[in-house]
Parts: sequence; structure tokens; C-alpha cells
Amino acid sequence: MSDSVTDYPKHTLNIDKQGDGTLILNSKLPLGPVARNTGEWLHHWAEKTPDQVFIAERSGAGWYALGYREALEQVRATAGGLLSHGFKKGDVILVLSGASVQHGILKLAAQYIGAVTVPLAEQYALIEQASDRLDYIAGKVSPALVYAEDGVRFRAALSRPVFEGVQILVGRQPAKGELTMDGLQNQPADNAQIDAAYEQVDPDCLAKILFTSGSTSLPKGVPQTHHMMCINQAQYLACLPFLGTRPPVILDWLPWNHVFAGNSDFNLVLSNGGSLYLDEGKPVKGLFEKTIENLRLMPGTLSMNVPAGYGMLVDAMQKDSALQKAFFRDLDMIFYAGASLPKAVWDALEAMAIAQTGRIPMMTSSWGMTETAPMCLIHHQGGARSGMIGVPAPKLEAKLIPVEADRFELRVRGPNVMSGYLDDPKKTAQTFDEDGFMITQDAVRFADPDNMEDGVLFDGRLSEDFKLLTGTWVHAGNLRLAALTVLSGLVQDVVVTGADKADIGLLIFPDPQLQLSEQSQGAINDKSYLEQVRERLEGLFAAATGSSNRIRRALVLAEPPSVKHAEITAKGSLNVNVILRERAPLLERLYNNSDPAIIFFGKTTS
Repeated sequence: MSDSVTDYPKHTLNIDKQGDGTLILNSKLPLGPVARNTGEWLHHWAEKTPDQVFIAERSGAGWYALGYREALEQVRATAGGLLSHGFKKGDVILVLSGASVQHGILKLAAQYIGAVTVPLAEQYALIEQASDRLDYIAGKVSPALVYAEDGVRFRAALSRPVFEGVQILVGRQPAKGELTMDGLQNQPADNAQIDAAYEQVDPDCLAKILFTSGSTSLPKGVPQTHHMMCINQAQYLACLPFLGTRPPVILDWLPWNHVFAGNSDFNLVLSNGGSLYLDEGKPVKGLFEKTIENLRLMPGTLSMNVPAGYGMLVDAMQKDSALQKAFFRDLDMIFYAGASLPKAVWDALEAMAIAQTGRIPMMTSSWGMTETAPMCLIHHQGGARSGMIGVPAPKLEAKLIPVEADRFELRVRGPNVMSGYLDDPKKTAQTFDEDGFMITQDAVRFADPDNMEDGVLFDGRLSEDFKLLTGTWVHAGNLRLAALTVLSGLVQDVVVTGADKADIGLLIFPDPQLQLSEQSQGAINDKSYLEQVRERLEGLFAAATGSSNRIRRALVLAEPPSVKHAEITAKGSLNVNVILRERAPLLERLYNNSDPAIIFFGKTTS
């Protein structure tokens, strides 16, 4: 790591204090140049570093990789093929399969001519119970083209009635009449037509639509313009200038239908002339071994992951010093998102980094949403601790509305924030306040109230908070994270309950890898497992300071979150409201003090 990598810009803020206690925060950092569209990045690096690896995926014992010059050639050839088949600016390409080199070329080719890609979670196409959402989204966007990497694997989805009459494009194993990527790229090139189409792609041109799930079963379409994505990368570079001095190398398993990988990671590499290596593994049993193998081959300079992934990685590295050495050798930054990084994992990463290299790479997180392209706030001055999400990026304003003595509702306004949901004016109107700030439903608090420039900590979802019968507020998000930390290795996730009840409870989804078989009427009654849960949660109960954070009961559910009933989103997070509605009888059992499946902590109340 060079000195320029450790020379982090300090947080410098304008803080406007309103009469009602509301704070408006914005950054004093200058913003550098903003690309006109994503193709501008590709042209720049194809000329400056033509042979630098842009994107790669595993092939045999090594990697199949495209450099920037070859990637640009394939993007233009694919764009020309799309144009020759009549596809044009504004047409929608629905993508059923996940991250791949071909998928990357296709989405850049579409963006090159102003077409719009809609990447979906693979389970929408591969799991029959989720096919209703595939049909809903297809009906919502009316695709001109549907793409799948493998024509055989996705055949059932491609054959659905909703795609009757729609042109199909596959990477391999096509059926009769279907287009192929090779076929598109081998069309005779009309360079004048391709250039003319590219020149029409201005900053306000729609680049993609990402679908995000809320508390209902119907996903919301979030339009992403070229400007939203391009200015977001300029914001990253202003906050993390080392990205411009050493091109980032990332090994990434995260799905492209999610804004973290599909926007942040992909565009972070492309805009800074870096290299993206696609990891076919993921942090689940049976696939994490592939991630470890890939890390040995290409550990990268940036690590982008979720807390669960880092937890598994720490466990693996504690048993393997060679893996430790490879992971930390060239590492500039450890970035986590999705939840707070447990302190034990954070501390272990720091200790291993010092042991292997004598230094600690930047460890940080940011805050953003699909609706914000995504990064809005980031801790960029170094010295962060878990939960810190920092300060607004340049040109982004954060409105902090007090809800308690030291807790604020977070709202944001800026050029990387969407203008509204796809064809949903009612939801759009509900999402923005009278000043044009997006209502996020998230809460924050200052890391140091006496030094606001140190930035803010994430403090849970306001929409998940509730009151007990006593009128006491429960910050469910924080309590969930605390429970997940102490129950690590035993559970997949938990739901905090207690709205209009006398005390707080937990509905627990056990780790599916444990294969617990003893159950009764929808609840697990494996005595050994229940005792492990009890022992761990007793410590959390003993440390509680009041009824607002004291869990008194728990019920372990036999059935995992249901994809069919939209209890789990495409991002893998829980739809709490749907779970509480769909499992109302189990919630009722949780508060039945005579039910033998309930785990109790301390004295119960009726």
C-alpha cells in the first residue's frame, strides 16, 4: 500500500441547523469530472490501458479474461448486432441469469445504444414458487428482448406465456429461432450507425431498472439513469481518491440484480480502469469452498462483502495462514454492507492484517439504497468502527430530523437519487417530502454528538420499530443485529416481535445446514438445539438495561422463509411484515406462556 492510499480526505461538512432541530448536512469536498455515460469510461480505458484485464470468470484452472480494448470491441459488436435486429434506444432487455462476462458485455452494449437492462434474481426464473414475480416484472417492463446465459437451464422460464412473441437471446444452447451472443457479434458492423446511436446516449438516458422488494409481494421498479451511476462514481472517487492512483482489483460473488454489485462494484472497476474477477462461490456451505479457491488465485486490492461473508472468511483464515497472507497481501480496503460487522469479526480482521502485513487496510462502510444508485453517505477519513456510515458524499444533502434525544430520521436529496418509481406516481409521492428529500425510513445517530464531522452511525429502520403495551419504543433493527451476533452459526435470521405486547420475542429461522428434524406443528423442539439458543440469548438478556432491549421469549420455526409468499426478498433479506402476517398463528403461539416449544428468559408477563 502506497502513502497515497492511506492519505484519506477528512470529513468536512456544512451543517445547517433549522429552528425545529432538523439538520441539513452536505460535504465540502470538491467533485471531479462526471462521465456523460458508461461508454465513456470504456473508451477511456480501452485507449489508455488496452491490455489491462477488465472482467474475468473462471475457466478450467485459470481465468477467461477480457482486456479493455477487447471488451470495447465486443461491446460495439454486440451493440451493432442489437441495432441490426431492430433494437433501439429505450428498448428493455430482461436478464434472467446472473453475473458473467457475457452478461457484462450485453449490459454495456445495451447502455452503449441507450437500451435498458433489467437484471433479475435468478430464483425468479429457476424457482417455480417465485415465477409470479417474473411474470409481474415482465408485464411491468414489456421487454423487447429476454436474455439467459444457458438456454437449457432457463428453458422453463423462457417458455412462459408472458414471453410469447418476445425475442429470446441466449449465451449458449439456443432453441430454434433464438438469437445468440456470438450471432449478434458476428453481424456485419455498421460503425456509422453504432456511433450515431452512442452519441444519443445523454446523462438523462435510462440505463437500467432494478427491482427492489418492500413489505408486499410486488417488487418496485427503480429507474437508474446514466447520470445517477456516473455521478455516484465521481462521488466515490472524491471520497476515496486512492481508487484513482491504483486501479482496483475485486473478486466478487455478489449478484448484479442488487445495486451493491450491479452498480457500485461493477462501475467502481470500470470507471477507475480496474479488474473485476467473478466468483462463482458465495458464503454458504457447499459454495464457499469455491470462494476460497478463487481467493488464493486472485485476492484483489479491494474486498467487498457482507458481514456473513466476512464471518466465514475469518473462520477459514484462522485455520489457514497461507490464505491469510494471500488475502491481505495487496489489500487497500475492506468494505462491508447490508448490516453492521460484528465486533469479533472486525477485531479478527485487524489482528490478521497486522500479523500478515504490519498494517490495517481501510475498513469502512457506507449507506445507500437501490433508489440512490446507491452510495449517499460514506465514512472516508479512516479510523471507522463498525456501524459507522460517515457523512454525505459531495453534492448530496442529508436531512436529519430528530425523533428522540440523539436519534434522527434520515432523508436524502441529490443528483444520484431517483426521480421516482417506475409507473407508480402514488408510491413516488409518498416517498418524497415537500422539500424533495427522499424519505428513507432509516435512523441514524452521531458517532460523537460533540463532533458531528465524525459522521453518523446507522441506527435501524424506523419502519421496523414498535411500541410495547407499556408505550416503550423498541428499536427492532438494533436488537435483531445483537441477536444475530450472539446466535451466529445457529440461525439464518430472526424476526423481533412485541408490537402491542407486554414483552419482546424472537421468531427464529434456524441455519438450514443444521438439518434439525424434531419439530411439532411448525416449531422446532430439538432439545439440544433449543438449549444452545437459550444459553446464548441468556447472555443478551442479562446484559439488557430495560424492557426496550430485553428479549423474554423465542420460538424456533420449522419452515424456512418462503419465496412463494415473498417472505424473503431477492436480496436475501426478510420481509418482516409479510412474515408476521403469514405466520400469525406462530406469532400467537410465541405469546402463549403454556406452549412447550417456547424458550423463556427471565420472568414472563401475561
